[in-house]
Amino acid sequence: MNAPITPELAASFACEWIEAWNARDLDRILKHYSRDVEFTSPFVCRILGRNDNTVRGIAELRGYFSRALNDYPDLHFVARRAHAVAQSLIIEYQSVEGRLVAETMEFDDNGLIMRARVHYAPAGLRPEAQVGL
Repeated sequence: MNAPITPELAASFACEWIEAWNARDLDRILKHYSRDVEFTSPFVCRILGRNDNTVRGIAELRGYFSRALNDYPDLHFVARRAHAVAQSLIIEYQSVEGRLVAETMEFDDNGLIMRARVHYAPAGLRPEAQVGL
């Protein structure tokens, strides 16, 4: 993806990505990621039972996502916003246990996610709550 991500492309990508998750279609989810993806989330430790919260490569990501879909049968994402700049995108959504999430995705030249970082708001934070800086 050599050209910057437009707001329209960001919205379209976010919608397709959320729909893939809500359909619980692992192959459809994974088609968004590069073979050598690096994915970091605090849920990696919880789901895979290890100390490192980063998975590397599409095979490891497949295993992680498969376990996540199994462990959370009621998993459902609700889109909030998508923000784009250059070759990256942040999707804000509501996720597991009602948690608010901001997921940063960096894209390779083929338009696939090569790096993702998942940031969760503290449990119990209401969607309308404001954080003072």
